[in-house]
Amino acid sequence: MFLNSVAVAAGGAVGSLARFWLAELFAALGVVAFPWATLVANVSGSLLIGLIAALTGPDGRLLVAPELRLFWMVGICGGYTTFSSFSLQTLTLAQGGDWARAGLNVGLSLVLCLAAVTLGYMIGAWLNRLPGT
Repeated sequence: MFLNSVAVAAGGAVGSLARFWLAELFAALGVVAFPWATLVANVSGSLLIGLIAALTGPDGRLLVAPELRLFWMVGICGGYTTFSSFSLQTLTLAQGGDWARAGLNVGLSLVLCLAAVTLGYMIGAWLNRLPGT
């Protein structure tokens, strides 16, 4: 348990820094009108977690320690983008033939996350308007 936690924490630090540096690069290049850095992080993180899952899974060609798999998949990919986890989980459902649940995961994630970010923004805007804060 302790080694797993250390692996995830270390990987999360690396992934978070990578995402930060990617955003800084796009900002330095003046590419800010569309959230390209986020899109690139989400797509590349999804690519990376899929690659690692395939290569290190039960049918994969690489036998790695569970801690190393956690370091990469939960730590780095999770710190870099949680979209990678969503993508892998949806792919797993689809590969298992559970297209209804895969579609539901996509639909609910899109609708609920957009609703949640809207609600969070509205609450934050309301708190910003409170006197004395």
